[in-house]
Amino acid sequence: MNHIRSILTLACLATLAAAAGAQGLGSRPGIGITDIMRAGPRLAPPAPRPAAPPAPPVQRAAEYIVALVNSEPITNTEVQSRVERLLKENAEAQRVPRAELTRLVLERLISERTQLQAAKDAGIKVDEVAIDQAEQTVARQNQISLTELRSRVAAEGISQQAFRNDLRDQLYLTRVRDREVENKVKVSDIEVDQFLREQRNGANNAIAPDINLAQVLVAVPETATEAQIATLQQRAQSIAQRARAGEDFAKLAQELSDSPDRVNGGALGMRSADRYPSLFVEATQSTAVNGIAGPIRSGAGFHVLKVLARSQPGAADAVVTQTQVRHILLRTDAKRTTAQAVAQLAEFKDRIQRGTADFAGLARDNSQDASAKEGGDLGWSRPGQFVPEFEEAMNRLAPGQISEPVVSRFGVHLIQVVGRRDAKLSQSEQREVARAALREKKLEEAYETWAQELRARAYVEYREAPQS
Repeated sequence: MNHIRSILTLACLATLAAAAGAQGLGSRPGIGITDIMRAGPRLAPPAPRPAAPPAPPVQRAAEYIVALVNSEPITNTEVQSRVERLLKENAEAQRVPRAELTRLVLERLISERTQLQAAKDAGIKVDEVAIDQAEQTVARQNQISLTELRSRVAAEGISQQAFRNDLRDQLYLTRVRDREVENKVKVSDIEVDQFLREQRNGANNAIAPDINLAQVLVAVPETATEAQIATLQQRAQSIAQRARAGEDFAKLAQELSDSPDRVNGGALGMRSADRYPSLFVEATQSTAVNGIAGPIRSGAGFHVLKVLARSQPGAADAVVTQTQVRHILLRTDAKRTTAQAVAQLAEFKDRIQRGTADFAGLARDNSQDASAKEGGDLGWSRPGQFVPEFEEAMNRLAPGQISEPVVSRFGVHLIQVVGRRDAKLSQSEQREVARAALREKKLEEAYETWAQELRARAYVEYREAPQS
């Protein structure tokens, strides 16, 4: 189960994309079509365009077709909604002339539409259970409750159904990219050898470094008053002072953090910097290993961060957080729906926790992958080895804990963490990390090529130009 990019972050809420691997494209100078991130539709139509004098005032309908993609329309409202979202959330977008930004957004929407059509033509399905999990993941990534997430989405002028439709589309996009691109990317031993030589010579600046951060979160409720926020900020500052004075950070996290990762001493795990929220990376980029940063403010609250480790992928001295994990996998098909698989795994979990069944035994009898004969044991894994939804759930577990059923493109998993350790990579593991880093880079390139080819084959008819 190789690492793929996750698309389940909502830009207007993004604060903690790390846990699920909310991974998008890495930051690059300038802005282009591939930088226009998907955002949910806004319901408020753009303001009407004033009529030119001396004619009497006339209002033009905001909703009209600006382009057809294989006979499927894209409306002015869709374009302007995306433009407004980008202007609100993205500093780079604010530096682009409005007309150029509108053109880029329209082209991005056309590209997305061709990919969604390809997904449906390929028979790819996204059911309600997967959307439920995606919604829960967004809430967890932002360290807020599902109720608060829905409240924030509504405050952005987005209906619950529109938000879920957007999540559905994002899942379609991810799954069709996996199907069309994932299995076609290969990395040769020669490429790995070259990567490692460049690594030793310090020439791999294009590959993001790996970092391991830990955090203490002081959550700020959405309804908090200014006085309450000030009190919570003082609490975060006190925690940061105690950490800088030498108190055990893991103990502080376990006792004081409002984040689910407190069970792991606040550790978020060793992963590439581009898989952490940019807010965290920027706050810690000049912080030494074992240094403390923050508190910093996000939509979730105040974060105190500790840099646990920093290394370059594949480096000989690299130390990573490894997790020993096992799982039970039930595949979904015409005979077993996702909901049925979730219900069966929930029953398994209940039996294990009541002591009437053994995880390894259930895995041997029921799991539908090669690990079944090993009692579901997947061995010691390194960050990025599993698909994001699996890894996100795994990272939230303390040793001995069992997850809720987790939906992935392979089926539905029940996950148990057996142990966790920091370990120096063996030579073969260094090669696999190097291979994974190279593959991720090649996946980006392959995806761009595939998307361009798909766009070139599409019939696109431009109608009236978008107007704000």
